[in-house]
Amino acid sequence: MKIYTKTGDKGTTALFGGTRVPKHHIRIESYGTVDELNSHLGLIRDQEIDGHYKETLMHIQDRLFTLGAILATDPEKAVLKSGKERLNIPKISEANITFLETEMDTMNASLPPMTHFVLPGGHPTVSYCHIARCVCRRAERLASHLHEVAPINEYVLMYLNRLSDYLFVLARKLSYDLHAEEIKWVPEKLK
Repeated sequence: MKIYTKTGDKGTTALFGGTRVPKHHIRIESYGTVDELNSHLGLIRDQEIDGHYKETLMHIQDRLFTLGAILATDPEKAVLKSGKERLNIPKISEANITFLETEMDTMNASLPPMTHFVLPGGHPTVSYCHIARCVCRRAERLASHLHEVAPINEYVLMYLNRLSDYLFVLARKLSYDLHAEEIKWVPEKLK
């Protein structure tokens, strides 16, 4: 399989189903940002962290490939003439969202209560989590914009929303595990 096809040389790309759109189309921005997020999760997974978090991140990366495939599919061509769905992959489901919530609840149980916003940083691994969280929020904003133009499955939006929360809690948990300082944000005029 060749990596280069030359079909995008004029600034368009094909969605799953064959429809060609400009490379700056909101649908491309949406799944491209999900792909960027997935790469950041790979970077976090490559750090010296607990094996459970690595396994969880691999599970999330798998879900993000599914989510990206959903976003990359032209909704008008999502169903074949036979009535069968074009994408033969599991969907994003309520169970996937519940999985993230359960993981957050487990991590939160061992953390001190949060009384202030926290400044990103304290350890490179924690910073990677915060960067991934911000990319996830951007993916959510883009998917929300896409949803206004061409409605997408509500679980896609919910999953991205919950995933950004998960990444925040993971950053706090890794700060705790790595004995990194969690710096509270206190506005200067209140100091």
